[in-house]
Amino acid sequence: AIRLFEINNRMAERSSGAAAVAVDSASSKKRCDGYEYLDHTADVQLHAWGSTLEQAFEQCAVAMFGYITELDTVDNLKTESIEAEGDDMLSLLYHFLDEFLFLFNADPFFVAKEIRITEFDRENFKIKAEGFGETFDLKKHPQGTEVKAITYSNMQVHDTADKPEVFVIIDI
Repeated sequence: AIRLFEINNRMAERSSGAAAVAVDSASSKKRCDGYEYLDHTADVQLHAWGSTLEQAFEQCAVAMFGYITELDTVDNLKTESIEAEGDDMLSLLYHFLDEFLFLFNADPFFVAKEIRITEFDRENFKIKAEGFGETFDLKKHPQGTEVKAITYSNMQVHDTADKPEVFVIIDI
C-alpha cells in the first residue's frame, strides 16, 4: 500500500500540480484479486499482479476489459487467439494489450472475461494467448469507459519472486 501511495504521489507531482484524477474516476471502479485501477491525470493506470509474470500480464488484459464493461455480464461463449511480440518486456506488454484492444475495437468486437497465455517466450519476447468471452453487445453489456490506446507512459514490468506486477497507463 505504501508503494502504491508513493507512485500516486510521484504521478501527481509530475502533472504540474494538477490533481491526479481520471475523467471516470478509477477509484469508483472496484479492485479485483489480480488488478486494480489507479487514478491518473485524464487517464487511468492499470496495476496488475499474479504469482507469475504471465498471470500479471493476463490480469492486466482482464483489467483493461473490466474498464470497458462490467465483466460479470460477459459469458465465456467463444475464444479468440492473439500473438504478440516485442523488442523487450515493455514492448511485449504493450503489443499484447494492443492486440486484445484491437479485437474489441474491430470485428469481432470481442470482450474477454478471462485471458490465458499459452506461450510466453521471455528470450525472444513473444506471447501467444487466448481470450475467453463473447461479442460486445450494448443490450447486454453496460458501456464503461472507452479505451482509446495503450501507452508507454510510466509503463513498468516488475518480475520479482514475491509479487510479479505490471503498471500500464491506458488512454481513455
